[in-house]
Amino acid sequence: MTRIDTVLYTGKTHTTGGRDGESRSSDGRLDVALSAPGSTGGGTNPEQMFAAGWSACFIGAMGLAAAKMKVALPADTAVDAEVDLRTVDGAYFLQARLNVSLPGVEREVAEALARTAHETCPYSKATRGNIDVVISVV
Repeated sequence: MTRIDTVLYTGKTHTTGGRDGESRSSDGRLDVALSAPGSTGGGTNPEQMFAAGWSACFIGAMGLAAAKMKVALPADTAVDAEVDLRTVDGAYFLQARLNVSLPGVEREVAEALARTAHETCPYSKATRGNIDVVISVV
């Protein structure tokens, strides 16, 4: 495991009720109702929140990579994240796809940015070797 020298930020949440409950951050900026995937409940689900967090972090990692490569990220840079909840022999697993859109960036450069971001993004590091992940430049 990598030794961490400095903690830059700690996100804190309090969740009750599991997939049919609610989750709030310690600073009050996140306050969401939760519901099971595919249900008619009024809230979101952990897979959607994971996809949102990962895609936001991934764009940040691409921004760092772009700065090092002296490339400007387009204002309409986007990542469409898909996180699947699935079962294999009754056990639950996740798998993910990140579809990266960098309009106006040459494909080779866009692929290099996505590849570098996947190497440096903390979410990508946390999932590496643990779930199936496909990164695509679209």
